[in-house]
Amino acid sequence: MTKHCCLLLWMLAFVSPVHGQSNYAVLTGSVTDSQWLPVAGAAVQLTAASTGTIRRVITNQQGLFEAPALLPDDYELKIEASGFAITKQTLRLEVGQKLALNTALTLGSVTEDVKVTAGSEVLHTTDASVGEVVEPTSIRELPLNGRMLIDLVLTVPGAHVGFGAQTGSTNPLYWRPGQRSAVVIGGARPNANFFLLDGATNTDPTFNTQNLSPSPDAVKEFQVETSSYTADMGGAGGGQINIVTHSGSSQFHGTAYEFLRNGAMDASTFESMGNNHLVQNNYGASFGGPLIKRNTFFFVNYEGLRLSQADAQILTVPTPEEIQGDFGMSNVKIYDPTTAVANPNFDKTKPTGPNNFPYTRSQFPGNIIPTDRINPLLEAFLMRYVPMPNMMMSSGGADSNNYLDVRNENHFQDQGTVRIDHNFLNGDTLFGRYSIGQENGFSPSSGTTSTTENLPGFRANFDNRSQQAAIHRRSARHSGSGFRRAKRLGISVVRRARLHWNRRYLCRNAHARLGHDVRNPRHLRLGKRPPRHKIWRRFPFVYLADVGLFSKSRLLPVHKRLHH
Repeated sequence: MTKHCCLLLWMLAFVSPVHGQSNYAVLTGSVTDSQWLPVAGAAVQLTAASTGTIRRVITNQQGLFEAPALLPDDYELKIEASGFAITKQTLRLEVGQKLALNTALTLGSVTEDVKVTAGSEVLHTTDASVGEVVEPTSIRELPLNGRMLIDLVLTVPGAHVGFGAQTGSTNPLYWRPGQRSAVVIGGARPNANFFLLDGATNTDPTFNTQNLSPSPDAVKEFQVETSSYTADMGGAGGGQINIVTHSGSSQFHGTAYEFLRNGAMDASTFESMGNNHLVQNNYGASFGGPLIKRNTFFFVNYEGLRLSQADAQILTVPTPEEIQGDFGMSNVKIYDPTTAVANPNFDKTKPTGPNNFPYTRSQFPGNIIPTDRINPLLEAFLMRYVPMPNMMMSSGGADSNNYLDVRNENHFQDQGTVRIDHNFLNGDTLFGRYSIGQENGFSPSSGTTSTTENLPGFRANFDNRSQQAAIHRRSARHSGSGFRRAKRLGISVVRRARLHWNRRYLCRNAHARLGHDVRNPRHLRLGKRPPRHKIWRRFPFVYLADVGLFSKSRLLPVHKRLHH
C-alpha cells in the first residue's frame, strides 16, 4: 500500500505537459494600443469569482498571451501596462471553451481604470466544433421528471430521444432501469456517444452508455459537441458530452429538496387498467464552501430515489382445457404434424401462402389433441406454474388476452459526490473528487422491450453500482529550458497530471415462482435429479407463440464488472 501511495505522489509531482480530453477552458488574446500596435510585457490577471483564484500571464513581443487550464467560472480580467490605464473586464468561461479576446489599451496613468461593461458576442474563432453548453441556470431551473441529467441533452439542437439497449430496460447485458442513456445526437446511433466527467472517461464500453449519472445539483455545467470535434475530443462518432461537477466557493452555499409524485393526485391512464399506483420520492441535499484559510474548498452532494409503481399488462395464458389438449373453444385450428403429405395442387410458379402451400395436413378431430400425444411432464408443469385466466374477452377466442397482470415495480437509487479543491499560493491548483451511485430494485419486465413482462412468479431483480474518481493537478512550469523558451515567446506553459478511476458492477438475476425451486426437478415432479454438472441453474427459457413468457433468462444471471 505504501509503495502504491508513493508511486501516486511521484506521478503527480513530476509530470510533463499533456494534451487530451479536458474539462478546462483556454483564454487567448492580444493586447494593443489605440493604434493597433502590440503591447509587450503587459500583465494579464484573471480572478475567479467563486473562489478568488488568481492566474497571471505576460504578453510576448507580439502582444499575445495564453492562459490555459482554467476551470469554468466567471472571471475578472485585469490588464496593466506601463503608460496605459488599467483595463478591467468581466467574462465567463465555459467547459471546454477556447476563447480569443482582443483588447486595446488607452493612454493614461496607472491610477486610471477603464472598465469594459458591454461584452461582445463570443465567436468560435479557434476551432470549428459545433455544439452547445448547458449552463448552470438551465440545470438549476429547468424541471426534470426523475432528475436525470441526460434529459437536458435534449435541449441541444440536433438531439432527440433514442431507443435500444441504452434505455437500460431492453437488454439483459445492460439492465439499469431508470438510468437511461439513449439519446441520438447529430443523427448518430445512441451507442455512438461519448461521456466525460471532469475530463475523465465516464463511458461504459458495452453499449457506450453513461457509467455514472451525477445529480443535477452536483453538476456546474456541461458541454454537448455534435460535430467537427477538436483533437482532444472525438472519443466516439456521435455526441461528446463533457460534464463538470461543482466545486466549493469562498462562501457557504447549500440546498435541500424533495420532489413527490403520487398516483392519488394523478388521472388514471388507459394503459393502467384502473390501477395507477405510483409513489415517487426524489430527495437530496448539497453543501459547499471554504475549508481552510479560503485556499481549500469542499463540496458534497447526496441524492436518493424511492419509486414504486404498478405495471399493468394484458397477457394471454392457456386455459386448463387447452393444457389438456382441448382447443375446441379456440379460433385456431390444430393440425396433426404426423399427417403432413405433399400437396398435389401446389404451384411453384406462384407465391407460397395459405392457399398455395407445399404440404397439406389433417386437423385433429374436434380440434382436440389426443391424451396420449401430450407430454405429461409439460402438462404437469403448465398446470402447476402458469396462472389461470382471470378475465374473458367478448371478441376473439377464449384464449385471447385473457389475463390481467398487475405488479409493482420498485426502484431504489442512492448516489453521492465529494470534491475537494485547493489553490496553492504560487498559483498551482489541485482537486480530487469521488462519486458513487447504487441502484437496486425489482422489475417484472423481461428485457426484450420495455413493455414485455414475464408471467407472475417470474421476474428480474437488479443490483448495480457505479464509481468514478478523479485527481487533477495543474501547475505552472517555472524552470527548465522549455520554460525559458516559452517565456521568450510569451507562452504560458502549464503542466497537468490527471488520474482517473472508473468502476461499474452490474448484477441482474431472473427469479422463478416464489416458494418453489424450479431448478430442482423434484419440485417440478420431473423425476430423479440429474447429475450436478448437468443441472441448469435456472428454469430453461420457454416461449409459446402468442402466450406470455415463463422465463426470459437464457443469458442470466448476469454479473459484470468494469475497471479502467
